[in-house]
Amino acid sequence: MSADENSHESERDSGGGGVNALAIGIALGLPLGSAIGMLVFDNIALGGGIGLLAGIVLGAAVDANRRHQTDDDATSD
Repeated sequence: MSADENSHESERDSGGGGVNALAIGIALGLPLGSAIGMLVFDNIALGGGIGLLAGIVLGAAVDANRRHQTDDDATSD
């Protein structure tokens, strides 16, 4: 199986491919949490942990919502 075929299979499994919301949540949550932690708590590690947690939760929620919408669209056809 070629690499191109593997990428098409993973796109089908992920509900249409595109951007992974969990990765974006982590990528945005960690630096924003660190900045907030530095300003509010005076502790970058605490803010980074909170931001990472928030990014994972929000990213997973968006990803689940997107998959639910694509499942509904597929069943309505």
